[in-house]
Amino acid sequence: MNIKYTNIESELPNLQSILKDSLQKEVLDIKIVDDNCDKYHSECQNCPLLDKAKYVVFSPHVQKEYRSYEHFVFLDHSGETLCYKSGRDFELFGMLKPCINLELSDENVPQNGH
Repeated sequence: MNIKYTNIESELPNLQSILKDSLQKEVLDIKIVDDNCDKYHSECQNCPLLDKAKYVVFSPHVQKEYRSYEHFVFLDHSGETLCYKSGRDFELFGMLKPCINLELSDENVPQNGH
């Protein structure tokens, strides 16, 4: 199996196996929630569990016209699932940062000039 992140198990020890496998196979993507974002703070008022969220898992393959059907999985610092939000009720745009703490395997590191 292709391994995208070499340290996912140590960084997110409580991550569900299905999510871990889907991230490793690039079916799903993971980003850090930008807790300095005003939009994030506004959403936390509507859903207090989001205040503990550090990560969000989502599908990078959903086309724009179908995003209302998408579901987002919010995780705490250890990968424990906090809550699910629907694309119908929630938009992630402007609230995400890259996961710089997750190390890409050698085969997933972009090569210069390629």
